[in-house]
Amino acid sequence: MKSAVARMESFIFWSRWLQAPLYLGLIVAQGVYVYKFLRELVHLVADANAMGETQIMLIVLGLIDVVMIANLLIMVVIGGYETFVSKIDILDKHEDRPEWLSHVDAGVLKTKLALALISISSIHLLKTFISLSDPSISTTNTDSNSVMWQVVIHCTFLLSAVIMAYTDKLMVSKH
Repeated sequence: MKSAVARMESFIFWSRWLQAPLYLGLIVAQGVYVYKFLRELVHLVADANAMGETQIMLIVLGLIDVVMIANLLIMVVIGGYETFVSKIDILDKHEDRPEWLSHVDAGVLKTKLALALISISSIHLLKTFISLSDPSISTTNTDSNSVMWQVVIHCTFLLSAVIMAYTDKLMVSKH
């Protein structure tokens, strides 16, 4: 019986490797964001003379948004892989090892992801508000109902992050 249990436990432990292709897929998705960033950057530089300040600001906010999503992807790929699949040996010795990796666990990763989502949501809201202030710019999500839902979703992200951070703090203080 012990042999069967040991094999089952070994199989369960091995199953963590099923997540590796998911992290590789996120790296491919990040490549798509790099392409999108470069395309928008070329558009900004090529058409800067014909654009107004508001249009330039919206494109720059879009670029910042892409960078923040790329940062989120890196946190998920490296942090998730290190936490749930396997240690990345090169990171122990590498001079560019991210500082945050030394104290990452599932709770810290969740909090960092929540903060990144709030930042991304903030950029989207700012873009919406800027679009509302300049009627010459036509965007799709500027009707009052859409803006209200964007604010509600942003506030939900904020509340969720506060609750997760508080719960994590309670869990840490009990240990």
